[in-house]
Amino acid sequence: MNVDVDTVRIRIHWHTGSVEGILDDSPTSAEVVKALPHVTKAGTWGDEIYFSVPAESVLDENPQTVVDPGTVCFWVQGASIAIPFGPTPIAEDNECRLVTAVNVIGKLNGDPRALASIGEGDTLTMELVD
Repeated sequence: MNVDVDTVRIRIHWHTGSVEGILDDSPTSAEVVKALPHVTKAGTWGDEIYFSVPAESVLDENPQTVVDPGTVCFWVQGASIAIPFGPTPIAEDNECRLVTAVNVIGKLNGDPRALASIGEGDTLTMELVD
C-alpha cells in the first residue's frame, strides 16, 4: 500500500468505545500504516494504553519521554504503540512520562480520557479511516 502518511487518519476501537487520530508524516508512521488493520490486546500502565504492532523502526533524531495526553507514540524497543491520557507511574506531577524515549507519530482527536475505559487484555483494533 502506498499511502501519503500526512493525510492518514486512524481509528482505534474496543468493545466500549473508539478514538480517532491523525498520524504525522514520518518513516515510523509509514511502517505502522503498513501494518494496518491490526487486532491486538491492550496493556495498561497508569493512565497509558499500549499495544503491539507488527512494525519496526529506529529512534528518531528527537525522541521524547514526556508528551501531551493523547499523543500517539511508537515504542521502538517494544514494537508497540503507546498512548498516554494522563499521569503514568513515573510521572512527575501530572505529566505523561513514558518508560523510555519514543517516536511521536501522531495525535488523537477529541478527549484522550476515552481511553480510560480500556482494560488490561481488552481486544483493540487499529485501522485506517477512509
